[in-house]
Amino acid sequence: MADALELDALWQDFHRVVNMTSMELASWLTVRDADEEAEPRPAEAGTLTGQHVLAILQKRRTDLTDDDVRVMYQVVDTVDDLVDTGNGPGPESTPQDTRRRHRLMTLGHDPLRP
Repeated sequence: MADALELDALWQDFHRVVNMTSMELASWLTVRDADEEAEPRPAEAGTLTGQHVLAILQKRRTDLTDDDVRVMYQVVDTVDDLVDTGNGPGPESTPQDTRRRHRLMTLGHDPLRP
């Protein structure tokens, strides 16, 4: 597990990049996985990483596990990389922009938010 200062910085970075609430993320994960035939149970909707992000959002910092810390680092790095390679905030103009936004939202980051 990271030391206290490193964990504080990670907690802040994670909450900087994850700009969706737990309710918004849970709703997005459910909608994202829904198809014409069946809708997954909310606890099983979305990617494993998306579900882990949702679980972390519902925890206190003192309750984080080593696995939570690993996922938090992964999410911060992935979101920062995807945001840096994007065209910045604004309406999506191509299918690639839409796919990028949806991938970010699965991690709890909506790039259209200020």
